[in-house]
Amino acid sequence: MQLTHLNANGEAHMVDVGAKKPTQRQAVASGRITMQSQTLQLLADGGLPKGDVIATARIAGIQAAKRTHELIPLCHALALSKVTVDFELDMQNNCVHVSALCRLTGQTGVEMEALTAVSVACLTLYDMCKAVDKSMRIEGMQLDTKVGGKSGDYQRGSDDRQVAPWVAGESATGEVHLGDRCVGECVRVKFLAELRERLGHSDLSISLDALDTKDIAGLKSLLGARDSCFDILRDQRTLCAVNQVMVNDCARLTDNDEVAFFPPVTGG
Repeated sequence: MQLTHLNANGEAHMVDVGAKKPTQRQAVASGRITMQSQTLQLLADGGLPKGDVIATARIAGIQAAKRTHELIPLCHALALSKVTVDFELDMQNNCVHVSALCRLTGQTGVEMEALTAVSVACLTLYDMCKAVDKSMRIEGMQLDTKVGGKSGDYQRGSDDRQVAPWVAGESATGEVHLGDRCVGECVRVKFLAELRERLGHSDLSISLDALDTKDIAGLKSLLGARDSCFDILRDQRTLCAVNQVMVNDCARLTDNDEVAFFPPVTGG
């Protein structure tokens, strides 16, 4: 296998992608930062001295993805169409799981942008928490999925996010695991916080053609028809956002939308 960033003389160079046809490309990366249980509790309670840790780390990750070409010498400057950085506080294992999704329509992939977003988000978490815990560790940095490009799609075989049998077996009807390619237009669905554990799912991709109505109500109806565990989404206390904007069941869905379901937010 030849490394594309080396020329015939073994010298590093930037790959010329000018002749490639622009296609839609997407990558998801993840990592985690472990810390003392007391530190994680302070983070959860908003009690750290530097303020809103998660919000700051999210902005840092998004900004880093956009500036990857300034950090990694042979990366191209890319016009990213979407960057999301998400966090999950794992109280049982004393860590914060960080994931990033990057997407564009272009001539080269976005794996490095997703990995850079996760890396900088984790570093920002360390910076925001180091006043109370210098023993934190950043680990498990990896590419989870990659879609598009000449080399084809990739999904890490050891990914902990398992596909339920009804999802894997019925992909022709529209439900596929994140990282698989939807046929036609689709939306990405995420289940956050305790919903993730209760439903046994983290991310799904749903074909818009599989929905009776292309709105949140239609999405809930489809999921409920496939597995009764998704009936919890019909509870009025369960919140929903599309592209990080709060919505109700009437909200319309379009190609590449990101839908997030999460339990009620409590506290001051």
